[in-house]
Amino acid sequence: MEQRQRSPVLELKGISKRFGAVQALSEVDFEVFPAEVVGLVGDNGAGKSTLVKVISGTYRPDAGTYRFEGREVEIGTPREAADLGIQTVYQDLALCDNLDVVANLYLGREAKRSLIPGLVEVIDEITMERRSVDFIRELHVRIPSLRSRIAALSGGQRQSVAVARAAMWNSKVVLLDEPTAALGVEQTLQVKELIHRLREKGLAVVVISHNLADVFDVSDRIVVMRLGKRVAVFETHVTNQEQVVAAITGALFGKEGNHDGD
Repeated sequence: MEQRQRSPVLELKGISKRFGAVQALSEVDFEVFPAEVVGLVGDNGAGKSTLVKVISGTYRPDAGTYRFEGREVEIGTPREAADLGIQTVYQDLALCDNLDVVANLYLGREAKRSLIPGLVEVIDEITMERRSVDFIRELHVRIPSLRSRIAALSGGQRQSVAVARAAMWNSKVVLLDEPTAALGVEQTLQVKELIHRLREKGLAVVVISHNLADVFDVSDRIVVMRLGKRVAVFETHVTNQEQVVAAITGALFGKEGNHDGD
């Protein structure tokens, strides 16, 4: 990827965050480019979740700058992040099991049509279904029916619906928290294919995962966190799992990985 000739869609510089006596993040830099998948890895307590929550607007950093599409911004809430085009899919997926796929894709954003002009509006099911069909086909998501209830879907299908919803609303950055956790082989493959589709659409994707095999399968770069710091950045195609594990465990602590592929 010729990142030198492009600008990151999301760039954080010197991000720090403390919770009481715990320094969760210490001067962390992070960037992701359009049409790029970045794997974010590290042991429990490394700072991955805190960094993601800063990016998604759940936490405000104590120090550092946050730039989106080249412009410095302040993000104080998840809604402000979403309005910019940053969507997060957490492990719990936040889907409503009793509703169908269309209703979940449009949850909180339902299309309306006027029943009595100026007085009564109703949900426009036809428009919602038509747009959902187009988007699901565009991403090649495999589900039995758009009218299937979420509770009836497999784990991979549920994850795919959650990711599709995150990408559907003018999104530019999608954060995926352990997207293949607890999935079988076939379901994991389905989610990986969807991640590749998001990249093909030009989205920036951040995958937070403990599964290095999956990270290597989908990512362009791998960012390693350790003890609240970014300790290494690797170009995926010129590194291996042993090097990444060494950075995670501390064998490479204090050394930068191959950030630019030189």
